Amino acid sequence: MVVEPEYRIQAGDQLSIKFFYNKELNEDVTVRPDGRISLQLIPEVMAAGQTPSGLAEALRELYSAELERPEIAVIVRSFSAHRVYVDGEVNRPGEIPLIGRLTVLQAIARAGGTTDDARLRSVLLIRRDPEGLPRVFNLNVRKARKRAMGDPVLMPFDIVYVPRTVIANVNSWVDHYIRRNIPVSFGFRLDIDGD
Repeated sequence: MVVEPEYRIQAGDQLSIKFFYNKELNEDVTVRPDGRISLQLIPEVMAAGQTPSGLAEALRELYSAELERPEIAVIVRSFSAHRVYVDGEVNRPGEIPLIGRLTVLQAIARAGGTTDDARLRSVLLIRRDPEGLPRVFNLNVRKARKRAMGDPVLMPFDIVYVPRTVIANVNSWVDHYIRRNIPVSFGFRLDIDGD
């Protein structure tokens, strides 16, 4: 059984902040582009990157200075337009809407599949951690295709990069730097007359 990571709030998400005993403080807010939300009685709070339960805990701490034993729930009402990006040796590189569960292999398929030059043993998954720093994971999707495992579920704004094979890079180099730049024919001619 695959355990999915808990959802992390993103800029553009719409949240309902519900107080169990102080309903006058209930609010519906949209996470700003800078990742923060503004609520009554407390300073601005960084919501993006937190899980709903993590944000609820942070709000309980902040409101405990104003309220006695605050009980708060954070409900994600709507999600921003989440997407992932697929680039490299795929037939249609670009962004793909992230609606529901999407794996690396499914994203590659939505990008039209791989080209003949794709290096399936070294596909890169680039994901930002909660601090916003990129982390790179090297995936062997050739094995994932055969075993139906090792195909990670994508998170919002992940990048899947399918690199070229080494031989494709060599062929490209030969084409660009030798065939196009050196005015020499690589063919040969037979002289039948013996001249």
